[in-house]
Amino acid sequence: PPETRAAASARPRSGPAPVTDVARLCVCDLLVAQCDVNCCCDPDCSAADFSLFTTCSVPIVTGDSRLCSQKAAIYSLDVKANPPERIFQLIDHVNPSVFCIHATNYKQALSFSSPEMPTAENFDQLLKEFGSASFSAEPDSWNMNTDAQNPSDANDTYRYEYGVPIQTVDAFLRLPSPVVSSWCSDANPAGFLVNQATKCIRSVSLEKCGNIEEVSMLFYINSSILAVNITVRSIVVQSLNGMRTLLNGSDVLRLPTILDELCVNIVLGVSYHITYTDAGEITEAAAAFVLGAINKEALSIQQSFEISFTQVNTKPVPLSGNPGYVVGLPLRAGFRPQGYPCPVEILFAALILNTNKYSQLTILQSTSNQDCLAAQGARTPILFGYNMISGCKLRITAAMKCQPLTQTLLDLLKGQSFPEYVASFGNSQAQDVLNWVPITHLHTSEQRIYNTFQSSCQIPVSLEIEVKWTKYGSLVNPQARIVNVTAMITTTTLKQLPSGRERTIPITSSVVFTDISSPAEPGYKAWPTINAKLPFDFFFPFV
Repeated sequence: PPETRAAASARPRSGPAPVTDVARLCVCDLLVAQCDVNCCCDPDCSAADFSLFTTCSVPIVTGDSRLCSQKAAIYSLDVKANPPERIFQLIDHVNPSVFCIHATNYKQALSFSSPEMPTAENFDQLLKEFGSASFSAEPDSWNMNTDAQNPSDANDTYRYEYGVPIQTVDAFLRLPSPVVSSWCSDANPAGFLVNQATKCIRSVSLEKCGNIEEVSMLFYINSSILAVNITVRSIVVQSLNGMRTLLNGSDVLRLPTILDELCVNIVLGVSYHITYTDAGEITEAAAAFVLGAINKEALSIQQSFEISFTQVNTKPVPLSGNPGYVVGLPLRAGFRPQGYPCPVEILFAALILNTNKYSQLTILQSTSNQDCLAAQGARTPILFGYNMISGCKLRITAAMKCQPLTQTLLDLLKGQSFPEYVASFGNSQAQDVLNWVPITHLHTSEQRIYNTFQSSCQIPVSLEIEVKWTKYGSLVNPQARIVNVTAMITTTTLKQLPSGRERTIPITSSVVFTDISSPAEPGYKAWPTINAKLPFDFFFPFV
């Protein structure tokens, strides 16, 4: 409206506030707490390091190149000085382009937030908001005068990217790990969204246990992650014989103390859990501790450390790789809920991973007595890369009915809720439509079920699952990707048994993994090949 435009033009316009401090930005700083060679903007480099540089690998650092005017950091070397020195200049860089951004008045455009995915709960609200022919994307408020700093901006949390070390007030979040030997090194930083689990050996002694900071709870929680304090989620106490007890209160700081020729409250394990937003901001950090005790004979202890990440408003789902599957980890699977009032594309976005507790594809688990009726409910996860076979024996009597027996065997082979989809990658998310492979179901013969054994009855006796996968991505570091999953049910005809007679039949389940990215081995069925040559000018005039 005209009055809105007039009010907007009346407000003072000024240059945009710098989103990035170019004086602190250094794209060539790759090593943590170490000087990178020829990186003139590395804050870890000293004057002695600069004197050995031959050039500046990054001579100029700027922010958004689309701005009309911005600060630029210039780095160079004065080779005439003795010793050579680094020269740093902060200048005003003017964009010569006619089309440039004068003022950034839409703060939400400075970062990307993942859109809200439709579910059964929010579908009506999203349809009401975005279902019309047009909708407003204007924010609640426009800030034209960017000179005035918002006091709350100073407390904004740092936005991380994948793999970036998590910063604390003094340095970075430590995740001790073995380096050359099995002894612990505290120089290993925890990377954002990098799930890690390490074990290492720490030297201890009863007389000095109170002075060794690496075995104290305070060493792992005394540094806050910028604006987020590390809270204690739980404390488990382990006795000398290995028995563990969960303490009721976790708000008490337990420090190493010598008690009756024992040093108690020694840190044996720390498990960090980080909660973050889709914009990469850490909102919560918690630590779970395992405390133990040592006697005077102990010279060292084994410590275990772990870190995991969960996005806000989501439930953690165990991953089986990042991104490709890791051999030995379970296949992730799920099914699409029924009754959603939306098209197929949106249904995929609402994929629910609840095949079982851990969203895995499972098969029948063999038991010691080999009794199929006793093995109902016993399942084992399918592990990537492992060919598996399991089974049991079913004792059939003349009193059994065909239809209930068939349904019992189907539930035994496929489980109570057989999934419809398998994740292509070990870290596939439910909203990624193309990263889920539908399971193809096959039958070796037509299944005809009779209510009784008056003539004959076809019952399922085996389930064969074939998983085809390929190497995806770089040849240097290929990632395992599942491209096809087939589940084949084999049935057999069971005739009427005389009264008083019994029959025992085997029931089997098997899983086979096939690498279709490599040539087929002799004896396996392969794709047919054609021995033909293209004309020499087939692709002319292209190379």
